[in-house]
Amino acid sequence: MRKISERKRIVVKVGTSTLTHRTGRLNIRRVEQLVKTLADLQNAGHEVILVSSGAIGLGMGKLGLMERPKDTPGKQACAAVGQCELMYLYDDLFSEYSIPVAQVLLTKYELIEDRRQNVENTLERLIHHGVIPVINENDTVAIDELELEMGENDSLSALVAGIANADLLIIMSDIDGLYDGDPRLNPDAKLIPVVHEINSEIHAVAGGAGTRFGTGGMKTKIEAVEIAYEAGIDVVLMNGGRPRKLYELFEDKPIGTLFCKDENAYLHHLQKDLQ
Repeated sequence: MRKISERKRIVVKVGTSTLTHRTGRLNIRRVEQLVKTLADLQNAGHEVILVSSGAIGLGMGKLGLMERPKDTPGKQACAAVGQCELMYLYDDLFSEYSIPVAQVLLTKYELIEDRRQNVENTLERLIHHGVIPVINENDTVAIDELELEMGENDSLSALVAGIANADLLIIMSDIDGLYDGDPRLNPDAKLIPVVHEINSEIHAVAGGAGTRFGTGGMKTKIEAVEIAYEAGIDVVLMNGGRPRKLYELFEDKPIGTLFCKDENAYLHHLQKDLQ
Protein backbone atom coordinates (compact mmCIF):
# COMPACT_ATOMS: atom_id res chain seq x y z
CA MET A 1 0.00 0.00 0.00
CA ARG A 2 1.21 3.50 -0.79
CA LYS A 3 1.87 5.44 2.37
CA ILE A 4 -0.34 8.39 3.15
CA SER A 5 2.73 10.62 2.89
CA GLU A 6 3.13 9.52 -0.73
CA ARG A 7 -0.35 10.64 -1.77
CA LYS A 8 0.10 13.78 -3.85
CA ARG A 9 -3.37 14.97 -4.84
CA ILE A 10 -5.72 15.13 -1.87
CA VAL A 11 -9.32 16.21 -1.49
CA VAL A 12 -10.13 17.54 1.98
CA LYS A 13 -13.78 17.87 2.96
CA VAL A 14 -14.76 19.99 5.95
CA GLY A 15 -18.26 20.31 7.35
CA THR A 16 -20.17 23.00 9.16
CA SER A 17 -19.34 21.46 12.54
CA THR A 18 -15.64 21.99 11.81
CA LEU A 19 -16.01 25.59 10.71
CA THR A 20 -18.43 26.93 13.31
CA HIS A 21 -19.12 26.99 17.02
CA ARG A 22 -22.34 25.50 18.35
CA THR A 23 -23.80 28.99 18.15
CA GLY A 24 -23.42 28.87 14.37
CA ARG A 25 -20.80 31.62 14.49
CA LEU A 26 -17.43 31.11 12.84
CA ASN A 27 -14.80 29.21 14.81
CA ILE A 28 -12.01 31.61 13.89
CA ARG A 29 -9.12 29.79 15.58
CA ARG A 30 -10.01 26.43 14.04
CA VAL A 31 -10.43 27.82 10.53
CA GLU A 32 -7.11 29.64 10.80
CA GLN A 33 -5.42 26.39 11.85
CA LEU A 34 -7.05 24.51 8.99
CA VAL A 35 -5.96 27.04 6.37
CA LYS A 36 -2.41 27.23 7.72
CA THR A 37 -2.08 23.45 7.72
CA LEU A 38 -3.48 23.04 4.20
CA ALA A 39 -1.22 25.82 2.94
CA ASP A 40 1.76 24.06 4.49
CA LEU A 41 0.80 20.75 2.90
CA GLN A 42 0.53 22.47 -0.47
CA ASN A 43 3.94 24.05 0.04
CA ALA A 44 5.31 20.58 0.82
CA GLY A 45 4.29 19.40 -2.64
CA HIS A 46 0.77 18.09 -2.18
CA GLU A 47 -2.04 19.25 -4.45
CA VAL A 48 -4.96 20.32 -2.29
CA ILE A 49 -8.62 20.51 -3.26
CA LEU A 50 -10.92 21.77 -0.52
CA VAL A 51 -14.59 20.77 -0.44
CA SER A 52 -16.15 23.05 2.12
CA SER A 53 -19.60 23.06 3.60
CA GLY A 54 -20.60 25.88 5.89
CA ALA A 55 -22.39 28.38 3.67
CA ILE A 56 -25.81 27.74 5.19
CA GLY A 57 -24.38 27.58 8.71
CA LEU A 58 -22.47 30.83 8.29
CA GLY A 59 -25.51 32.43 6.68
CA MET A 60 -27.58 31.42 9.69
CA GLY A 61 -25.06 33.06 11.99
CA LYS A 62 -24.97 36.19 9.85
CA LEU A 63 -28.77 36.41 9.84
CA GLY A 64 -29.03 35.66 13.56
CA LEU A 65 -30.93 32.40 13.12
CA MET A 66 -30.54 29.75 15.82
CA GLU A 67 -32.19 26.91 13.91
CA ARG A 68 -31.65 25.68 10.37
CA PRO A 69 -34.56 26.82 8.15
CA LYS A 70 -36.93 24.03 7.19
CA ASP A 71 -38.19 25.65 3.98
CA THR A 72 -36.15 25.67 0.78
CA PRO A 73 -36.20 29.48 0.22
CA GLY A 74 -34.92 29.96 3.76
CA LYS A 75 -32.03 27.56 3.17
CA GLN A 76 -31.25 29.22 -0.16
CA ALA A 77 -31.19 32.65 1.47
CA CYS A 78 -28.78 31.41 4.15
CA ALA A 79 -26.59 29.80 1.50
CA ALA A 80 -26.45 32.99 -0.57
CA VAL A 81 -25.44 35.10 2.41
CA GLY A 82 -23.05 32.55 3.87
CA GLN A 83 -21.24 31.68 0.64
CA CYS A 84 -19.98 35.25 0.33
CA GLU A 85 -18.58 35.15 3.85
CA LEU A 86 -17.12 31.68 3.35
CA MET A 87 -15.13 32.61 0.24
CA TYR A 88 -14.04 35.97 1.65
CA LEU A 89 -12.70 34.09 4.64
CA TYR A 90 -10.75 31.52 2.61
CA ASP A 91 -9.39 34.13 0.20
CA ASP A 92 -8.22 36.33 3.06
CA LEU A 93 -6.60 33.55 5.09
CA PHE A 94 -4.90 31.69 2.22
CA SER A 95 -3.55 34.97 0.84
CA GLU A 96 -1.44 35.28 3.99
CA TYR A 97 0.55 32.32 2.61
CA SER A 98 0.53 33.60 -0.99
CA ILE A 99 -1.82 30.84 -2.14
CA PRO A 100 -4.71 31.86 -4.41
CA VAL A 101 -8.09 30.16 -4.12
CA ALA A 102 -10.93 29.71 -6.58
CA GLN A 103 -14.62 29.25 -5.90
CA VAL A 104 -16.22 26.28 -7.66
CA LEU A 105 -19.95 25.81 -7.06
CA LEU A 106 -21.41 22.55 -8.35
CA THR A 107 -24.72 20.77 -8.64
CA LYS A 108 -25.33 17.17 -9.61
CA TYR A 109 -25.96 18.31 -13.20
CA GLU A 110 -22.33 19.37 -13.63
CA LEU A 111 -21.22 15.92 -12.54
CA ILE A 112 -23.12 13.86 -15.09
CA GLU A 113 -21.03 12.08 -17.71
CA ASP A 114 -21.24 14.56 -20.59
CA ARG A 115 -20.46 17.58 -18.39
CA ARG A 116 -17.98 16.31 -15.85
CA GLN A 117 -15.11 16.71 -18.31
CA ASN A 118 -15.56 20.48 -18.02
CA VAL A 119 -15.18 20.24 -14.25
CA GLU A 120 -12.11 18.04 -14.60
CA ASN A 121 -10.49 20.45 -17.07
CA THR A 122 -11.12 23.43 -14.79
CA LEU A 123 -9.70 21.68 -11.73
CA GLU A 124 -6.61 20.56 -13.63
CA ARG A 125 -5.89 24.08 -14.84
CA LEU A 126 -6.41 25.61 -11.40
CA ILE A 127 -4.10 23.06 -9.79
CA HIS A 128 -1.52 23.68 -12.54
CA HIS A 129 -1.48 27.35 -11.52
CA GLY A 130 -1.01 26.53 -7.83
CA VAL A 131 -4.57 27.47 -6.94
CA ILE A 132 -6.55 25.67 -4.25
CA PRO A 133 -10.08 25.07 -5.57
CA VAL A 134 -12.70 25.61 -2.89
CA ILE A 135 -15.73 23.55 -3.88
CA ASN A 136 -19.21 23.69 -2.46
CA GLU A 137 -22.61 22.50 -3.54
CA ASN A 138 -24.50 25.36 -5.15
CA ASP A 139 -27.18 25.43 -2.48
CA THR A 140 -28.65 28.67 -3.78
CA VAL A 141 -30.03 26.86 -6.84
CA ALA A 142 -29.62 23.14 -6.07
CA ILE A 143 -33.03 22.64 -4.51
CA ASP A 144 -33.01 18.86 -5.00
CA GLU A 145 -30.07 18.48 -2.64
CA LEU A 146 -31.50 20.93 -0.13
CA GLU A 147 -34.87 19.22 0.01
CA LEU A 148 -33.36 15.76 0.30
CA GLU A 149 -30.80 16.86 2.92
CA MET A 150 -27.96 15.16 1.07
CA GLY A 151 -25.56 15.54 3.96
CA GLU A 152 -22.95 18.24 4.09
CA ASN A 153 -21.18 17.60 0.79
CA ASP A 154 -19.98 14.12 1.78
CA SER A 155 -21.06 12.49 -1.46
CA LEU A 156 -19.97 15.55 -3.44
CA SER A 157 -16.45 15.30 -2.04
CA ALA A 158 -16.22 11.66 -3.16
CA LEU A 159 -17.47 12.53 -6.64
CA VAL A 160 -14.97 15.38 -6.86
CA ALA A 161 -12.16 13.07 -5.75
CA GLY A 162 -13.04 10.72 -8.61
CA ILE A 163 -13.26 13.49 -11.20
CA ALA A 164 -9.96 15.00 -10.03
CA ASN A 165 -8.18 11.62 -10.02
CA ALA A 166 -7.24 12.22 -6.39
CA ASP A 167 -4.92 9.95 -4.45
CA LEU A 168 -6.80 10.36 -1.17
CA LEU A 169 -10.05 11.75 0.21
CA ILE A 170 -10.00 13.13 3.75
CA ILE A 171 -13.36 13.74 5.42
CA MET A 172 -13.03 15.94 8.48
CA SER A 173 -16.00 15.61 10.83
CA ASP A 174 -16.93 16.19 14.47
CA ILE A 175 -15.93 12.63 15.41
CA ASP A 176 -12.55 10.88 15.55
CA GLY A 177 -13.53 8.19 13.05
CA LEU A 178 -15.85 5.22 12.70
CA TYR A 179 -16.71 3.52 15.99
CA ASP A 180 -18.31 0.16 16.69
CA GLY A 181 -21.06 2.07 18.50
CA ASP A 182 -22.17 5.65 19.07
CA PRO A 183 -19.45 7.21 21.30
CA ARG A 184 -21.88 9.96 22.30
CA LEU A 185 -24.13 7.37 23.88
CA ASN A 186 -21.71 4.56 24.67
CA PRO A 187 -18.43 5.52 26.41
CA ASP A 188 -17.08 2.01 25.72
CA ALA A 189 -17.43 2.36 21.96
CA LYS A 190 -14.12 1.62 20.21
CA LEU A 191 -12.60 3.33 17.21
CA ILE A 192 -12.25 1.11 14.13
CA PRO A 193 -8.79 1.97 12.74
CA VAL A 194 -9.10 0.36 9.28
CA VAL A 195 -12.05 -0.74 7.16
CA HIS A 196 -11.51 -2.87 4.06
CA GLU A 197 -15.11 -3.48 3.01
CA ILE A 198 -18.38 -1.63 3.38
CA ASN A 199 -20.69 -4.46 4.42
CA SER A 200 -23.88 -4.84 6.43
CA GLU A 201 -21.98 -4.58 9.72
CA ILE A 202 -20.45 -1.25 8.75
CA HIS A 203 -23.83 0.06 7.63
CA ALA A 204 -25.30 -1.09 10.94
CA VAL A 205 -22.88 0.97 13.03
CA ALA A 206 -23.17 4.00 10.74
CA GLY A 207 -26.08 6.16 11.82
CA GLY A 208 -27.11 9.25 13.65
CA ALA A 209 -27.80 12.78 12.57
CA GLY A 210 -25.47 15.72 12.27
CA THR A 211 -25.50 18.94 14.25
CA ARG A 212 -28.36 21.42 14.16
CA PHE A 213 -26.27 23.67 11.91
CA GLY A 214 -25.40 20.88 9.48
CA THR A 215 -26.99 17.83 7.94
CA GLY A 216 -24.20 15.28 7.85
CA GLY A 217 -24.10 12.02 9.76
CA MET A 218 -22.04 8.84 9.64
CA LYS A 219 -24.44 7.31 7.13
CA THR A 220 -23.63 9.93 4.51
CA LYS A 221 -19.93 9.46 5.12
CA ILE A 222 -20.14 5.72 4.53
CA GLU A 223 -22.05 6.42 1.32
CA ALA A 224 -19.23 8.76 0.30
CA VAL A 225 -16.69 6.01 1.01
CA GLU A 226 -18.61 3.67 -1.29
CA ILE A 227 -18.47 6.25 -4.08
CA ALA A 228 -14.73 6.73 -3.52
CA TYR A 229 -14.18 2.96 -3.50
CA GLU A 230 -15.76 2.72 -6.95
CA ALA A 231 -13.15 5.19 -8.19
CA GLY A 232 -10.33 3.30 -6.45
CA ILE A 233 -9.72 6.07 -3.92
CA ASP A 234 -8.91 5.51 -0.25
CA VAL A 235 -10.61 7.62 2.41
CA VAL A 236 -9.61 8.84 5.85
CA LEU A 237 -12.30 9.93 8.30
CA MET A 238 -10.87 12.10 11.07
CA ASN A 239 -11.80 14.76 13.59
CA GLY A 240 -11.87 18.24 12.10
CA GLY A 241 -11.66 19.83 15.53
CA ARG A 242 -7.89 19.39 15.46
CA PRO A 243 -6.73 20.40 11.96
CA ARG A 244 -3.06 20.06 12.88
CA LYS A 245 -3.65 16.29 13.11
CA LEU A 246 -3.28 16.42 9.31
CA TYR A 247 0.47 16.74 9.89
CA GLU A 248 0.48 13.46 11.80
CA LEU A 249 -1.60 11.81 9.10
CA PHE A 250 0.97 12.76 6.47
CA GLU A 251 3.72 11.50 8.74
CA ASP A 252 2.03 8.10 8.33
CA LYS A 253 0.71 7.99 11.87
CA PRO A 254 -2.66 6.27 12.44
CA ILE A 255 -5.25 9.02 12.58
CA GLY A 256 -8.98 8.37 12.48
CA THR A 257 -10.33 5.55 10.35
CA LEU A 258 -8.68 4.53 7.11
CA PHE A 259 -11.02 3.07 4.51
CA CYS A 260 -8.89 1.04 2.14
CA LYS A 261 -9.51 -2.17 0.20
CA ASP A 262 -5.83 -3.13 0.47
CA GLU A 263 -5.52 -5.78 3.19
CA ASN A 264 -1.92 -4.71 3.82
CA ALA A 265 -3.25 -1.36 5.05
CA TYR A 266 -4.30 -2.98 8.30
CA LEU A 267 -0.80 -4.30 9.03
CA HIS A 268 0.69 -0.96 8.11
CA HIS A 269 -1.65 0.83 10.50
CA LEU A 270 -0.94 -1.63 13.31
CA GLN A 271 2.81 -1.35 12.89
CA LYS A 272 2.64 2.43 13.10
CA ASP A 273 0.41 2.24 16.16
CA LEU A 274 2.90 0.00 17.96
CA GLN A 275 5.90 2.24 17.30
